[in-house]
Amino acid sequence: MQYQSTAVDDETRIDLYERMLKPRMIEEKMLILLRQGKISKWFSGIGQEAISVGVTSALSSEEYILPMHRNLGVFTSRNIPLHRLFSQWQGKNGGFTKGRDRSFHFGTQEFNIVGMISHLGPQLGVADGIALANVLQNNKHVTAVFTGEGGTSEGDFHEALNVAAVWDLPVLFCIENNGYGLSTPTSEQYRCKDLADKGKGYGMESHIIDGNNIIEVFTKVKKICEKMRKKPAPVLVEFKTFRMRGHEEASGTKYVPEELMKSWAEKDPISNYEDFLIKEGVLNKKKIEGIKSKIETEINENLQLAFDEDAVSANESKELGDVYKNFDYQEFKPNSNFENIRLIDAISNGLRQSMEVHEDLVIMGQDVADYGGVFKITDGFVEAFGKERVRNTPICESAIVSAAMGLSINGMKAVMEMQFADFASSGFNPIVNYLAKSHYRWNENADVVIRMPCGGDVGAGPFHSQTNEAWFTKTPGLKVVYPAFPYDAKGLLATSINDPNPVLFFEHKGLYRSIYQDVPTDYYTLPLGKASLLKSGNDITIVSYGAGVHWALNTLENHTEVSADLLDLRTLMPLDIEAIYTSVQKTGKLIILQEDSLFGGIASDISALVMENCFEFLDGPIKRVASLETPIPFAKGLEDNYLSKSRFEQALLDLLAY
Repeated sequence: MQYQSTAVDDETRIDLYERMLKPRMIEEKMLILLRQGKISKWFSGIGQEAISVGVTSALSSEEYILPMHRNLGVFTSRNIPLHRLFSQWQGKNGGFTKGRDRSFHFGTQEFNIVGMISHLGPQLGVADGIALANVLQNNKHVTAVFTGEGGTSEGDFHEALNVAAVWDLPVLFCIENNGYGLSTPTSEQYRCKDLADKGKGYGMESHIIDGNNIIEVFTKVKKICEKMRKKPAPVLVEFKTFRMRGHEEASGTKYVPEELMKSWAEKDPISNYEDFLIKEGVLNKKKIEGIKSKIETEINENLQLAFDEDAVSANESKELGDVYKNFDYQEFKPNSNFENIRLIDAISNGLRQSMEVHEDLVIMGQDVADYGGVFKITDGFVEAFGKERVRNTPICESAIVSAAMGLSINGMKAVMEMQFADFASSGFNPIVNYLAKSHYRWNENADVVIRMPCGGDVGAGPFHSQTNEAWFTKTPGLKVVYPAFPYDAKGLLATSINDPNPVLFFEHKGLYRSIYQDVPTDYYTLPLGKASLLKSGNDITIVSYGAGVHWALNTLENHTEVSADLLDLRTLMPLDIEAIYTSVQKTGKLIILQEDSLFGGIASDISALVMENCFEFLDGPIKRVASLETPIPFAKGLEDNYLSKSRFEQALLDLLAY
């Protein structure tokens, strides 16, 4: 291995050596603890230390790094106290996730590190969002994100590179090409000669660097980052290296040819660099022993601190309380000026006024800029707020959800328009695994609202008509809002944007231009988790939301003899179950109407909760009315037959007669 002897000064050379040696010595200790059962799992980076250390050393401490499993050198080079790392790996409170996640699945704002999740791809899109915030804040920062050669096959990789290229984001995409994705060699992973070529395909600068040469990694990355700070643009770097141990320790390395293992062992980044420093007269055996002794003492002292720490004890209240970031709702009361507007106008007005209230709010989505969105909700927003804050996106839902998370991590707010709620399936992973779980895992909120145009009865067929709220009400950490009226939509949208937690905001397309209401002209908020009692009666409780509320109102207009409480839930998570209990205890009968198909929907949970808590008040069976257990058909006759509104009237009368 060839090192440039004059590339860096002696002090930096020694510092880089110590920075590589520390994670190696920690790993060697962890492998012993793994065999002793004192940690549960280990992903080894032995042989790859030069990449983590070189990249981290080339960045400033204020710049975010998004590492992966094999990047212990990132954490140690950022000088995280070792006892906290050791506590993390033992699942103790002194770590970063309170025992809720393991190994390197954590982040820390204190050290500007954002840890990965096991679904590797979203990390890259999150880096895009962090970098976008850096560009908007004009702070000249670079964001570095790591992936392996296996991760480059994921769709998120391609989406993230494309977004970064289109938006000129200063993201350093670092590929650690260590030859194997678990046991699958690169020959079975991709067909291009070098992964760096993939960057060229997206129009970005690309480099190949010897990942075992610490001087080359440090100097070249430093130079690249200096250029990126001056002129923001993404850069892809492929680091050629090798994984000397298994994907994780249980995997072993039997699938690796012995000769290949031997050849890479000769390229060990630490032993080669150590020999170089000795030849250069920068180090000698005595100095090396002193460095090792100092690191060993630090490891042992910090290990003892972690061992002495008590095991995590479960506290149900605390566990539930940490799913969401605490939100102190602030009420903004409306003025006395009203205008009669449609649901779509109320949403547009609420979004516009929130953009005025929050100067750090960014709107992202397909066609939301000059075109104004497919439903024209953001029409005129570019003229008002500029293209930096109202951003057209490529067609890549997953990367944009992840980018919204990155904006939040870097101190901004994001509203993403999912062009149709159906398309959330293409961004499902980062919604349910990244946005939803981050606060519970490492105390990081997701200040993100995803607008979800949804619903049938408009002849749009199976892929533009779903009301898929149940996909998300099942996931702890998400909030789900589903207004039926313009007044509620505007106030609830403002609150959703104020809320630091991720919110799925459902907007029924069939109501956009058909429902009018007097709505205050200025900014106001409404609390989440409060149902609205639209009608009061004594015979039966009707619970619904979205278009179902209007179907129920129409039915009651045709049956003036029915005395019913009609509850519009407005938000599904948090759910105002107490309002339902209060009504059921008065009326003794409950019917729940939803547009979604029956099995697994919100009506089922409401029914179960009422049975468990109000059984003695019931004078009849709880009735659930929902759409057919089929995809949503296109032809009007088929769609009418599918929708639950066609069956609600008879179900209501049957229950009243019970």
